[in-house]
Amino acid sequence: MRFVCKCLIFVLLSIFNFPVFAELMLAQNYRDEEVIGWLASEKLDGIRAYWDGKELISRSGKPFLNTAEFVRDFPNFPIDGELWIARGEFEQTMSKVRSGDYSEISFNIFDVPGQEGGLLKRLQVLENYLAQKPELKNRIKIIPHKQIRDIDEARRMLFDIERQGGEGVMLRHPDAPYVPGRTDNMLKLKSKEDAECRVTKHYSGNGRNVIRLGSLDCKDLSNGITVRIGTGFTDTERDNPPPVGAVITYRYSGYTAKGKPRFPTFYRIYQEPIK
Repeated sequence: MRFVCKCLIFVLLSIFNFPVFAELMLAQNYRDEEVIGWLASEKLDGIRAYWDGKELISRSGKPFLNTAEFVRDFPNFPIDGELWIARGEFEQTMSKVRSGDYSEISFNIFDVPGQEGGLLKRLQVLENYLAQKPELKNRIKIIPHKQIRDIDEARRMLFDIERQGGEGVMLRHPDAPYVPGRTDNMLKLKSKEDAECRVTKHYSGNGRNVIRLGSLDCKDLSNGITVRIGTGFTDTERDNPPPVGAVITYRYSGYTAKGKPRFPTFYRIYQEPIK
């Protein structure tokens, strides 16, 4: 019942153009679910963005800056995706978005909220629109999806993507609607998982790190678990560590028997794309 209510509320908000940025659809990590016949696509390491039919907004609901030319001729219906340049160019993408420069950036779409039918039918709505708007071909792109036989095929796809410098694979139930919040119908498949946490404490190190950062504690934003991270930092980051209160992204490899992230490693400081 709760699932149906959330779907109905989201559709109504979309129809009447009320803000829907408070709760976008978010993926779960893959945990041995059955995914026979699901749709797979590359997980882009970009900046999440949502076009509500009038304005381009971030995951936190803030409007992106200086987008007038970039969004010219965008559709009057919502589309959800990633602002992206290329594999391995996340920092460059972030820098350009924060400065309002969209010259090399494309909006890569993985869903069309508020439309009827399964994922491919929803994406077809956008494909039909783009067919009439050739001027958008370099600004809006639909992320290709492939139906997989089983998880082994998805893992082979993951291997190829990571070998070429990509981040991972997204797995989607083909018939599931767009639903705000975390959903088991959209899964992330990666060799290493990642999460965000807020820094709570610094610890000095030993040896060459005795007068600078050795490790830090941070509180995972999704589950409240305290995680200690001591690897992944450059010398510069140890000299000038993320301050207490900062949000960082860390990577890990599954969980221990006690539910703690296994082998947590610092990845980068989390930054809002809007200053």
